[in-house]
Amino acid sequence: MTNIHAIILARGNSKEIKNKNLIKVNSKPLIYWSIKNALNSKKIDHVWVSSDSSRILNYALKYKAKIIKRPMSLSLDNSSSDVAWFHAVKKIQKKFKIDHIVGIQPTSPIRGKDDFDQAISFYFKNKLDSLFSCCELKDYLVWKTKGRKLIPNYKKRNIRQKIKTQYLENGSFYIFSKKNFIRKKIRLFGKIGNYVQTKLKSFQIDTHEDLFIVNTLMRKLKNDKK
Repeated sequence: MTNIHAIILARGNSKEIKNKNLIKVNSKPLIYWSIKNALNSKKIDHVWVSSDSSRILNYALKYKAKIIKRPMSLSLDNSSSDVAWFHAVKKIQKKFKIDHIVGIQPTSPIRGKDDFDQAISFYFKNKLDSLFSCCELKDYLVWKTKGRKLIPNYKKRNIRQKIKTQYLENGSFYIFSKKNFIRKKIRLFGKIGNYVQTKLKSFQIDTHEDLFIVNTLMRKLKNDKK
């Protein structure tokens, strides 16, 4: 039997938006949406929240998620998600069998109710070692600076229909095997796959502008379902 654990990373000392993971998004704390999606999954066996914040951990317990107290040293602005997931896995495997991880970042609250289960099915069907959620990029022209000059970061300007599709990690979630993650300490390795989401589901909340956009979108989606 395969044991799948979801680990939601939600530190308390966010930089741009104070207490971001508890700020209201569509009338609920931001982290609520990731906990809800994970708990509603038919394929995820256990849902964990890793945080340095007692407020966040207490909120997670309220919604029946398991919790991991993360040390402040792993909750800094420059702390990587890989390090936080590694810390969580080491704690979990002391008491639970764990084969695969759904690594969730709560800054992307707009997901379909079946996104986790569909991505997990895709992961196993294609015998992947790791997977990332993403959206398609088809019509972008990026520029960069070189010294004092502004230069295009593309070779040829094409019409949209002729631009080759690329994939942008949207940071919503990752899936990876525990065994190789412990060995490599990075989330993407081996045979890597991608689970494509719409641009709508790919909005992340990092700034107050993002918060306004996502709140507006979620209210509109809620009203459309009525």
